[in-house]
Amino acid sequence: MLDAKPNDLKAFWMPFTANRQFKANPRMFTAARDMHYTTSDGRQVLDGTAGLWCCNAGHCRPKITEAVQHQVAELDYAPAFQMGHPLAFELANRLVDLAPDGIDHVFYTNSGSESVETALKIALAYHRARGEGQRTRLIGRERGYHGVNFGGISVGGIVNNRKVFGSLLAGVDHLPHTHIPENRMSRGQPEHGAHLADELERIVALHGAETIAAVIVEPMAGSTGVLLPPKGYLQRLREITAKHGILLIFDEVITGFGRLGSAFAAQHYGVTPDMMTTAKGLTNGVIPMGAVFASGAIHDAFMQGPEHLIELFHGYTYSGNPIAAAAGIATLDTYREEGLFERCAELAPYWQEALHSLADARHVIDIRNEGLIGAVELEPIAGQPTKRAFDAFLKAYDKGILIRTTGDIIAMSPPLIISREQIDQLVDTLRDVLNTLD
Repeated sequence: MLDAKPNDLKAFWMPFTANRQFKANPRMFTAARDMHYTTSDGRQVLDGTAGLWCCNAGHCRPKITEAVQHQVAELDYAPAFQMGHPLAFELANRLVDLAPDGIDHVFYTNSGSESVETALKIALAYHRARGEGQRTRLIGRERGYHGVNFGGISVGGIVNNRKVFGSLLAGVDHLPHTHIPENRMSRGQPEHGAHLADELERIVALHGAETIAAVIVEPMAGSTGVLLPPKGYLQRLREITAKHGILLIFDEVITGFGRLGSAFAAQHYGVTPDMMTTAKGLTNGVIPMGAVFASGAIHDAFMQGPEHLIELFHGYTYSGNPIAAAAGIATLDTYREEGLFERCAELAPYWQEALHSLADARHVIDIRNEGLIGAVELEPIAGQPTKRAFDAFLKAYDKGILIRTTGDIIAMSPPLIISREQIDQLVDTLRDVLNTLD
């Protein structure tokens, strides 16, 4: 469908097109180990993005590799409907042990996008099960990202993700985003903007609380440029949703599994939602898998009928796949045995200082950080939005580091195994890149 040229990084559909020259492409990865990718021309590239926010433990970690190899030879697949296998239950118990108190059930999916769709459907069905089927409205947030399925892009707030796909879901409204000028160059959680959560009261007054099923937000918005929650903002959202009987969903696809120094952002920020969506770091990016975490109250609302009836008409062929479950268990073992969540918290201050040392680099207008996530925002080129950051991406790759760009924002989220020396390499190389940009 798209004629991909060998060196065209914009060839978004390249996996679905034929290209007989792909082996000659110097921007192909052919191997990975720990903190580095190997390119098709034999270079080592330092991974500053944990793949796509997902390889939190680094690449090709032995315990995960061995678990997958063993499982594929023992039990490759088991149906998830009316049947099961032990690993799915073992992993669910392990996940619940990591979750905040009161979040004690897991529904398996295969990606972050599917986790969001699942959480939204559970929210709607939960209210109907309780006799409040009129609660059908969903509330997202501007500049939010919740995957690429119809529900996710409906509650999401990134214009280019939405505009070519029609009217999307009906009955969706959006909170304002939290990226405000007063918080420029914040170190960690910004001071200003908690009042933006009160916009939910305006939305409630407009539509009526009795029509609203759920509010979904990323505790820290990642894909739209690392937008941090102001101090008190998430707490205020929790208060308002609880007051009006509205479910609060945290999209933790990026923030889950140690990225901020705690198992989940819910614990990092001290706010417990009713549901959490996860994926990415659940299996360290090795095998597609996601999970929706839900409170006992949500689970129990569905468990009122006879045992022979289906409680929730939703699920996937690959939910709780044995190989994915094995990868998930081994991933959690790796996190625990190597103390990677604690390592993230320990490295966070060093990461913060290194990142903010770029404040005087060319074209830098803002820097933001939390845990082992950081964003460097660049002044756009007049009439050419995104070009300056994309030029930085290309030059960084040529200099041996992998970064990610969203608009004119450079986002970084290295594996939690990164060393101080590698942080220095990442930041110093990025400084060199920035100072060469037009």
